[in-house]
Amino acid sequence: MQVTEIWLRERVNPAVDIQTLVAQLTMAGLEVDTVQPVAAEFSGVVVAEVLSTVQHPNADKLRVCQVNTGAEQPLQIVCGASNVRPGLKVPAALIGAVLPGDFRIKESKLRGELSFGMLCSEKELGLATTSDGLMELPADAPVGANIRDYLLLDDHVIELGLTPNRADCLSVEGVAREVAVLNKQPFQPVSFETVAVSHQDNLEIQVADPAACPVYLGRLIKNIDPQAVTPLWMQERLRRCGIRSLSPVVDVTNYVLLELGQPLHAFDAGKLAAPIVVRRSRIEEALTLLNDQTIALDGDTLIIADQQQPLALAGVMGGKHSAVYGETRDIFLECAFFTPLCVAGKARQYGLHTDSSHRFERGVDFTLQHRAMERATQLILAIAGGSAGPVSEAVSRPALPVRTPVALQTQRIEKMLGISLDNADLTALFAGLGMQISATADGWEITPPGFRFDIAIEEDLLEEIARIYGYNNLPSNSLLMRSELAQAPEATLPIDRLQDLLVDRSYQEAITYSFVDEVMQNALAPDDEFIRISNPISSELSIMRTTLWCGLLNAAIYNINRQQPRVRLFEAGLRFYRENGRIQQRKTLSGLAYGSLYPEQWAEKARNVDFFDIKADVETLLAASGRSAVFQAARHPALHPGQTAQIRTADGKNIGLLGMLHPTLEKQFGFDSPVFLFELNQEAILDRQTPKFVTLSKFPSVRRDLALIFEETVAASDIIDCIHAHAGSGVIHEVQIFDIYRGPGVAAGYKSIALSMILQDYNQTLTESQIDAIVNEVLVVLRLKLNAELRE
Repeated sequence: MQVTEIWLRERVNPAVDIQTLVAQLTMAGLEVDTVQPVAAEFSGVVVAEVLSTVQHPNADKLRVCQVNTGAEQPLQIVCGASNVRPGLKVPAALIGAVLPGDFRIKESKLRGELSFGMLCSEKELGLATTSDGLMELPADAPVGANIRDYLLLDDHVIELGLTPNRADCLSVEGVAREVAVLNKQPFQPVSFETVAVSHQDNLEIQVADPAACPVYLGRLIKNIDPQAVTPLWMQERLRRCGIRSLSPVVDVTNYVLLELGQPLHAFDAGKLAAPIVVRRSRIEEALTLLNDQTIALDGDTLIIADQQQPLALAGVMGGKHSAVYGETRDIFLECAFFTPLCVAGKARQYGLHTDSSHRFERGVDFTLQHRAMERATQLILAIAGGSAGPVSEAVSRPALPVRTPVALQTQRIEKMLGISLDNADLTALFAGLGMQISATADGWEITPPGFRFDIAIEEDLLEEIARIYGYNNLPSNSLLMRSELAQAPEATLPIDRLQDLLVDRSYQEAITYSFVDEVMQNALAPDDEFIRISNPISSELSIMRTTLWCGLLNAAIYNINRQQPRVRLFEAGLRFYRENGRIQQRKTLSGLAYGSLYPEQWAEKARNVDFFDIKADVETLLAASGRSAVFQAARHPALHPGQTAQIRTADGKNIGLLGMLHPTLEKQFGFDSPVFLFELNQEAILDRQTPKFVTLSKFPSVRRDLALIFEETVAASDIIDCIHAHAGSGVIHEVQIFDIYRGPGVAAGYKSIALSMILQDYNQTLTESQIDAIVNEVLVVLRLKLNAELRE
């Protein structure tokens, strides 16, 4: 929202400078993003009138002008603008003037002809970035007046970054109301006389959906002047607020939008087939909008239509067919209240965002329509002439929003804010905000006005008191809190611990959207039943993720495209899925590894990360929880069929998955080398096995190495589990595989595995015979269970 200082001070003019005013607004919750002067600094420029022009004797494109600047004698000024002509009033920079860029005007000769000044364009005065000729001023501009005073250029544009709940400040009047109450000054709303009705013609109005449109007003204005021009003061106010001047009727609707906050729309009455109907669209109805965009309507969009076709997208944008153009003489002026719910999301659905939809989505004052209609009518008649008919209206009072009184207790003000306000101060504060206040036994009952959609509970009123009183003025007290420290159960591992472990292993934490692209979601988890978002912020973020890999892969691609050859990312977040028809969510820890194993260095030979590297990262996380896990070969549509493992606990519970991204998806997503992924169930890995003390043996340990032949299908974990489960009677403390061999001397379909065993007894030193017996027991068990043979 942009508002100019001068326009604002017309409504309320506190004795504070612009910097103080901006600080007041920001501290009251209306954050000021920028403050810019409306014009660059210049001096010595006045309103001038061109009296005559003659062709320059030595230049085809120059003319020698006699110019009245308000002095006793006209000045001779040489000008090359194409639109210079007798009778034109323009800005003229006199001798000694300083234009933007420290450009000083001096007496000069142009092709032999003296020039005693310069006729200026908007660009030369710093009012525009481009211009096609001289800046043309109105015929009634006073010759000799300082152009800065005439155009009110000692002004500032204040740009407010309003939060969605403060729709009441999307107007000059709304901001002025805030400034008035902040400075304890009377607020002066826009005042004007009601327009006299000159004819009785009107168009019938029908509202088929009063719940969506409780108020709809229309007025027929006839015989406006098609040649009328918007006055310069209105053009300037619109320009400074970021709106381009188009025509008197359109400019008036935009002006009232900025002034009062009420969107209006004008139709060419000659193109309408009455009655005018406010209804829901029909499926596949088409509407060409003012921006030349043709949209196919669904069956749930509120539109304005006549008996032949849709005319406008209600609360968003008008249609091109019924637009007001240069030849229009009769207009039908619309002013309505559309409920926020019926407009919310509709503009975005059709790829639009307008000043009108921005306001209706947040809430427009439902008591404002008659006043806005009269104001717009008054301005149109004053600028373009014409005659106004009676106001036609369709009002459904049961469908209007209800403003329920909100109770405010005296003790709550003192408890929450630490201040005490007397009845007079509190009444003045809320009355200044347009609210009705009445005293009760323990406080007050306060009824919000029609333009405040954000006052519903007592806390909202406390916030109003705090921001108007001034957050900086609230007392600052040290907090005193008596509380009992909660227990931190040792059996629960903090997620921070696992995050720190991953950071220690060169990972970086990522936070990605829970909304993902449907194409990527289907590619990574085609079998998952995902949840579609009813009103997505974009088509690329239309469904809820069932895996965190979507966001991590996008983040990796983003980094790789910005010359990051080594990427390690992890995210702790929620994934969403359906279970038994209900939406569920689960805490998940996921990670991604791409590129070289280590950063480039002299001590290690460079190689890319592989399956076993990311498996080691996962094992580190599992070790922190004190739980062992089994990695079993598995299949997943997003992962390489030969490099995928399912992670299970010792009791067979599935807790996660890891593997290499499928080569097809790797190419589809734009990676040029393998990507490895893992995903773990947070709840399972955070359930820590409490450490228990184990007595240390006082007797020496013994290591024995074996080399055995196994079938290719036998997994390393099967070998280790078999030894621990069936041999050694608790004497075998550790089994480690240190070599795998395939080649000459080993039959096809088999492999040689070398493993070491650490043997240690708690009660005695193991003798050679005991050690040999244990080794023989291991050999027998492996032969029986896994068909192993001792390698010769």
